[in-house]
Amino acid sequence: MQRQAEAPIPSRYGTFQMLVYAEKSTERMPHIAFVAAGFDPGKPVAVRIHSECMTGDVFGSRRCDCGEQLEASLRIAAEKGGVVIYLRQEGRGIGLINKLKAYNLQDLGLNTAEANTHLGFDVDARQYDCAIYILEDLGIKQVELITNNPAKVDALKRSPIEVVGRIPVVIPPQPDSLPYLQTKQDLMGHLLGL
Repeated sequence: MQRQAEAPIPSRYGTFQMLVYAEKSTERMPHIAFVAAGFDPGKPVAVRIHSECMTGDVFGSRRCDCGEQLEASLRIAAEKGGVVIYLRQEGRGIGLINKLKAYNLQDLGLNTAEANTHLGFDVDARQYDCAIYILEDLGIKQVELITNNPAKVDALKRSPIEVVGRIPVVIPPQPDSLPYLQTKQDLMGHLLGL
């Protein structure tokens, strides 16, 4: 994987430099680094590693808090000169088609973890190697990780990147998202304070 292209992107959160990473320049779904103005890799950088969630990020689904976490992370990154890494691993790594199948199973009474395993997948099949590569490419050595997920902290602790702090991004639950958030807290160890 390597950096394929970049361009400035003015957004409602501030101006970011958007960098895209892929094996080939013809890749249609590259991983993305959104680097805020004021970025300084010589000091600890506020970083969000966000896995794609089309339903929440694009369409505003209330089944999860993903879109709201992404928005909050973009605001934090803009304020702190940080970085949002957007990994193309939809549905905890199972893809959009299987994610929708998992939603149907959840509507029948399974929680998100049970639905994924019922479909033959791990509870969470995401990988963070690409994010670590992007951080290293950006020259980042220390991060304040914007996350509620201890697995992301652990993944970075096993890398050359030093985690010097964690910035929580807890979104108040909605009636439609509460079962999902409860499962994330109870079964996956997310730090949500529910």
